[in-house]
Amino acid sequence: MGNRGADRKIDYIEFNVADVERAKAFYGSAFRWTFTDYGPDYCEFQDGRLTGGFAKSTNISAMGGALIILFADDLEDALMRVEKAGGRIVKPIFTFPGGRRFHFADPEGYELAVWSDK
Repeated sequence: MGNRGADRKIDYIEFNVADVERAKAFYGSAFRWTFTDYGPDYCEFQDGRLTGGFAKSTNISAMGGALIILFADDLEDALMRVEKAGGRIVKPIFTFPGGRRFHFADPEGYELAVWSDK
């Protein structure tokens, strides 16, 4: 009978990427996401709570979109994993009301953030 409680909630996030395998390698390494391949030009990711996809595209505009924010119990460990996976730190860890966070750019240039309440 449908997804009770899912009405008007974010259901799926899709990134246009130049290289699906590179996106999988980065997010798998940095955040331990898992993947389901649907051919060479598309895969779905699962982060344990939300699903989304990587769609191969030649038209990528990584700047100016919504800021996607991930949560981490250990912010310093998340930052280290992002850097080790090939991400670029855009804003180092800073405090804000409710916690701390940092922003990073993934290999396609998308800016995301990671926050923690610790």
